[in-house]
Amino acid sequence: MKQTNPAGRSATSKDVLIAMLFVSLLFFILGFATWLNGSLIPFLKIVCDLNNFQALWVTFAFYIAYTVMALPAAEVLGRIGYKNGMTAGLGVMAIGALLFIPAARSSYYGLFLLALFTLATGMTLMQTAINPYIVCIGSRESAAMRISIMGLFNKGAGIVVPLVFSAMILSGMDKFSDAALAALDAAGRAALRSELSARLVFPYALMAGSLLVFMLIIHFSSLPELTVEKEEKQSLPATKYGVLQFPQLVLGALSLFAYVGVEVIAGDTIGLYGHQLGVPNYAVLTSYTMGFMVLGYLLGVVAIPKFMSQKAALLMSAFSGIGFTVGVALSSATDTGLAQALLGWAGVPVVPNTVMFLALLGFANALVWPSIWPLALEGLGKYTASGSALLIMGIAGGALLPMLYGRFADAGSSQAAYWVMLPCYLLILFYALHGHKMRSWK
Repeated sequence: MKQTNPAGRSATSKDVLIAMLFVSLLFFILGFATWLNGSLIPFLKIVCDLNNFQALWVTFAFYIAYTVMALPAAEVLGRIGYKNGMTAGLGVMAIGALLFIPAARSSYYGLFLLALFTLATGMTLMQTAINPYIVCIGSRESAAMRISIMGLFNKGAGIVVPLVFSAMILSGMDKFSDAALAALDAAGRAALRSELSARLVFPYALMAGSLLVFMLIIHFSSLPELTVEKEEKQSLPATKYGVLQFPQLVLGALSLFAYVGVEVIAGDTIGLYGHQLGVPNYAVLTSYTMGFMVLGYLLGVVAIPKFMSQKAALLMSAFSGIGFTVGVALSSATDTGLAQALLGWAGVPVVPNTVMFLALLGFANALVWPSIWPLALEGLGKYTASGSALLIMGIAGGALLPMLYGRFADAGSSQAAYWVMLPCYLLILFYALHGHKMRSWK
């Protein structure tokens, strides 16, 4: 696949470097907004007096936007281009951040969910633009390596976010404990929850302002535009099936559905799970998962494609995901030996083995997204933008699968509910072994 800049020249090394610098900034922003949910869920559970299933509507409202808005986002990109799509996405994200202010002042859960949906709508436009952009700006064989570099910024933000959220929002949380709230009458509990909710106003106002600044930076930047579809518009015949004619794409979207579901479960439910197990530092447990994801991305940067193919990376991810899922569901909820062995030398607070296996899923998940995108988009030509939209729709797994986990956790054991992840990794394994090679449904 040939790439061009607006002037029609082949993309140069300078074009690629400029693109990666700006897109890495955007991936950090996406990571910051995304992995804030892991800390926000147990926070809103207290503020709005929710059970596990109700609290996980946060992930539903956030990730369902990717399904609802992906095709409109592709249409927008077709009209305004990739760069302008990134700019518009930042603007919509700023609106979503601003909606958190009235939500925090009212403590109304429905308004929080609307704010999250709006924030994710802007992110959908961004994701639909930047993922094919980073795939197509350089060599296809090294695409997973470039996405891995972007993942370092995305998941690096995921390490930072819980720490920032904890420092800005969660000081003095003892007076908001279950026991403290239970000791008050209804009016006292409502007043205390309202006080806690108001802590969100300043951080989200700051986020909105920062997003608007970044929007201006991208708009006036020298980020090159891609015209992939125009170059290849004669390479594939138009059919009534459109992007559905490509098995590697459709199966890739299903695999991403499974992947994003388990990624969100590992990153966003770990705080809830730790809280239920009595882990003192439950509010920052998302940082553990993100830390292991960063290690996985570093492996991708170093090893792909020199030492490991994109298919091999996907196989490694699937097998390790299966193993770590078994560990989450069957290991001890009290013994901390695994964390002592892996993190004790660093002075990091240890956690029970079952929580540690959940954090280790970050490593298993890291290379799934970078590997699936180039495999799924291979050979799409003029269908690249709409194919990207279909892959983005797979992010709906982050909306539905955590809700399924929450239902199982409320109905029975929170630990046993993690078995829901096993069929997801089996689907990813199928795609790595066979699905990505399919070029016909016959």
